[in-house]
Amino acid sequence: MYFLQPATSYKSLGYQAYETIRDAIITLNLEPGQMVMEVELAEQLGISRTPIREAFQMLVNEQLLQVLPQRTKKISLISDVKVKESSFVRFSLESSAFQLVAEQWDANQPRYTAAEQQLQLLLKQQQEAAERQDVLAFLKLDEQFHQLILKLAGNETLLEVVYHMRGHLNRYRYLAMKEFQLTKKLVQEHSELLRALISGDALAAKQQLEAHLNKLDDDIPLLQKKYPAYFQD
Repeated sequence: MYFLQPATSYKSLGYQAYETIRDAIITLNLEPGQMVMEVELAEQLGISRTPIREAFQMLVNEQLLQVLPQRTKKISLISDVKVKESSFVRFSLESSAFQLVAEQWDANQPRYTAAEQQLQLLLKQQQEAAERQDVLAFLKLDEQFHQLILKLAGNETLLEVVYHMRGHLNRYRYLAMKEFQLTKKLVQEHSELLRALISGDALAAKQQLEAHLNKLDDDIPLLQKKYPAYFQD
């Protein structure tokens, strides 16, 4: 049993299944290297095998699911190369967007006033999640924080690209957050990033984002040593 929760929305069943299974992969409910079967997932989600098959193809395309001989499927192992590549792409894309948002920030415009209020609320919720050591809530709030800023850049293609390339990175980040205690420093980094945006300091926004994201070199070897079955060589 995988203990997945069915998703409900206007989206197709295949895409709903994809998002549900993808979330389970990122949060390690479906563990790296674990075999998965269409029939079991279909039963648990209460849908037919056709949308599961559609979801599997999207996950294969994203390299989160691997097809073995006899069409057996297993959750891909965590690749440190893929994680580092994803981190580089994420920083490259987000830094450009965040600098643009900083340059365009206008406190006199309602959209920026509303965005600041939402971002401040997310910071408060992140602080509460960190105090509870609630990794899942913290990761989701972290995603919402970054996505809200990216939306201010007004580039839907960027949002879509960042979402799909961040699956590998977020799975690693979830494992790291579970292993290394959530601290106020993570929230403080977001607070400083928001301050740079509000002040219109594009260079500071880029520097704060780089400091916030680039922490892989020290952590990956520690996680590989503790969870060798999760990582591929």
